[in-house]
Parts: sequence; structure tokens; C-alpha cells
Amino acid sequence: MHYSMNRLSIFVDGNNMFYAQQKNGWFFDPKRVLEYFTSEKNVELINAYWYTGLKDPQDQRGFRDALISLGYTVRTKILKEYYDDTSGRYSQKANLDIEIVVDMFNTVEQYDRVILFSGDGDFERAIEQLRSKNTHITVVSTEGMIARELRNVTDRYIDLNDIRDRIEKAEY
Repeated sequence: MHYSMNRLSIFVDGNNMFYAQQKNGWFFDPKRVLEYFTSEKNVELINAYWYTGLKDPQDQRGFRDALISLGYTVRTKILKEYYDDTSGRYSQKANLDIEIVVDMFNTVEQYDRVILFSGDGDFERAIEQLRSKNTHITVVSTEGMIARELRNVTDRYIDLNDIRDRIEKAEY
């Protein structure tokens, strides 16, 4: 079965992207992201998912509501605190990688192309499997935060800084 490669799904690893944007010193606008990736002629956005960790159930409520109103499906998980014996410091993680992969595979028949906003090397095997199903994978991240394994298995890599002028959040 041959498709025109125009059915698109977007998956945003929100926590990973928060740190990537912080590293770059600028933030992207979720609305402009959708507009940028659907600006090509005949591209049909099938799904857009945003995954984020929360301190508590009310955390980021306004932001999550805004994402939903833009058309994103928002998946959340309460942050867990971890103690690092080596550094003696606590850190918080939500680890939504499994949720992202489950959504990718549960919807694989609906799309031809995936845009994954993450630099996490844990996605390497999932991306290999999706590519074996004739899915075109684009990974969006930033230098210094993109795992070599992930960059190697993707069809296309886009550095956030290369599309900054198209997706940056405007200062109000």
C-alpha cells in the first residue's frame, strides 16, 4: 500500500524540550510548531501529542489548557524524586518515554511521517521499528542534547536553532 507521506503525527517530549530550549536561551511556541510542520502543501496533521511531568495535578494548568485548545493531546505524569548517591543531590523525573512509544505504536496505521521532539537515545529501538514500517521519522532537538544513537537512526534531524525564526515564541 503506497501513501503520499502526507499524514503527519507530532510527538513532543515536553520535559526534554524544556531543557533543550533553556540551553538555547529561547523558547518555541507550540502553535507555531504546528503551523511550521503543516505548512507544506497537502500535509494532514493526524495527531499532536505533548508529554510533560507535573509537580502536582494543578501544575502547568494554564499551559496544558492552551495546548489542548491548540489541538494537542496532553499526557502527564507526576514527577518522582530520585536521590543520586554520587552527587548527593535530588532530582525529579517523570519518564514519559514509554507513553510516547505506546502512542506512536498505537497510532502507527494513521500516519506516514513522525516529528519527534526529543534528544533521548532511549527512543532508538522504537524509531528503528517505526522506520521498518515505512514511516519517515524526523527528530527535532539541539546540539549537545541529541543522543548519537537517535541521530543515527532517524531519517532527518532538525536542530531547533535552524528553525528558530519560524517557531520561536514571540515576546509579548
